[in-house]
Amino acid sequence: MIQPGQTYRHCNPRESIRIRITTYRPGDARAHVVDAVTGKRFRQILVTHLHDSDRTKTGARRRTGYALEQP
Repeated sequence: MIQPGQTYRHCNPRESIRIRITTYRPGDARAHVVDAVTGKRFRQILVTHLHDSDRTKTGARRRTGYALEQP
């Protein structure tokens, strides 16, 4: 479940992008995010790009989207 304050990292290993959820209402198609390190660069992202794991159902690594970072 997507909640404000969660941090996600890009699934592509060549990218070092990390984002933090600032605002999300259940049922919305988009979540508001900022850069996890600086807290800047506000933008919206489709929730279909946010994943619980960096693995697919078959166990393959994801190459697109963002995976939840475990605390």
